[in-house]
Amino acid sequence: MTEITVKELQLITDALTAESLLCKKARAYSRTLTDPDLAQCLGKIADEHEVRYNALLGLIGG
Repeated sequence: MTEITVKELQLITDALTAESLLCKKARAYSRTLTDPDLAQCLGKIADEHEVRYNALLGLIGG
């Protein structure tokens, strides 16, 4: 496995923070919606952000 530079690690860390926040917000909004279709759509969006978060975490061996 190749070494990750400090700059790359910072970029990955920033992306992890963003994906985590987006996932949490989408999940929170999905729970407050009364329209089940919109709630399901936001749930799927949250799932997509979680997948990206986990992929980024895998880059740094987390």
